[in-house]
Amino acid sequence: MNAATAQGTVEEKERRLKARLAELGQVAVAFSGGVDSSYLLSAALDVLGPARVLALTADSPLIPRRELAQAGALAGRLGAAHRVIPLDPLSEPAVANNPPDRCYYCKRMVFSALQAEARRAGFPLLLHGANADDWQDYRPGQRAAEELGVVAPLDEVGLTKAEIRELSRRRGLPTWDAPAQACLATRLPFGATLSAPALRMIERAEDYLRERFGLRALRVRAHGRVARLELPPADWPAVLDVKARQELLATFAEIGFGAVALDLAGLRSGSMNALSGFERNEEAKMESIKRE
Repeated sequence: MNAATAQGTVEEKERRLKARLAELGQVAVAFSGGVDSSYLLSAALDVLGPARVLALTADSPLIPRRELAQAGALAGRLGAAHRVIPLDPLSEPAVANNPPDRCYYCKRMVFSALQAEARRAGFPLLLHGANADDWQDYRPGQRAAEELGVVAPLDEVGLTKAEIRELSRRRGLPTWDAPAQACLATRLPFGATLSAPALRMIERAEDYLRERFGLRALRVRAHGRVARLELPPADWPAVLDVKARQELLATFAEIGFGAVALDLAGLRSGSMNALSGFERNEEAKMESIKRE
């Protein structure tokens, strides 16, 4: 994104997006069912029509089953042709060993597989939902997208996360106010080996919190057998009630956690980076070096 595309009203940016999609002609969309990819898929369907748009979703041990089901339901609601591509990033040591640039190797595998599927189906271009705000954070997966030629139209026209939420609200998309999604690998500190059983433990714990307490925004960070709960402060009373707390501890023990802690800093993105001793400014330097 350049300074020129960052300018303009949200309506002007959406007009530029539609013009860009029309120019691309026939596209596949890497579709997670999150805020950004849902808006991108909806806009592409409006501009190009269902016959010239294909939604592709990667299914891997890193993706919660709930999110996979939601993606399928939303693709159906939008009238999009939708394919789910099974993958196993944990078969790649550079992912399973969980280094700071894990996301690069994972995204390269995912985007490569989705590109291959798109081309087999006759769709020459793969789009993804990166937006203009994503460059403010450490996103090694962005490098993989650039290397493979995966197109990011939302970023190209300067749409921010807040603007995408507003445009999604106007479209009536159920994702407009959805909490941010992140793969299950982000719940473990860098260097902690990723395994399917460990990821399923985390997923079960998060599903329990959603279903039992009606929580929407949360993370269960795993430090060995210790579960650290990140919740907005407004949600703390629900889990700190005496009876609820006892039930929560028993359920987490059944899942496999030996201890549970409530993080008094609340819910925040990228908390594992700081706890791993790998701050974002260091991450940015690493990414800058790799780009040179």
